[in-house]
Amino acid sequence: MSNEFREVLETFENQFPQRDYQIEIRCPEFTSVCPKTGQPDFGVLTFDYVPDGLCVELKSLKLYLQQFRNAGIFYENVTNTILDDFVAKVSPRRVVLTAEFSPRGGITSVITARYEKSA
Repeated sequence: MSNEFREVLETFENQFPQRDYQIEIRCPEFTSVCPKTGQPDFGVLTFDYVPDGLCVELKSLKLYLQQFRNAGIFYENVTNTILDDFVAKVSPRRVVLTAEFSPRGGITSVITARYEKSA
């Protein structure tokens, strides 16, 4: 799944690679499917990253995330898969991906995954 999905992500050249600056992208309409019940899962994804040579192109990120709409995948797996794909395509200096999922059965989940480029 991941390699096919990853191909949708596009980037553009960072015009200020000499500077550490932070980009926050909030995606409030993320959906996937619970692999146990087949019910939809709804979440808010927040990417907080410091670019290096590249930045993510937003329309491609939207199209990439939409591919998960019918994918049966656990919260933890989808969060880490998305982070891995983001890092593989964008190669940021650092990124934190926070996935806040809507309540199901009175329980909410927040999954946070991090990556930092080795010096």
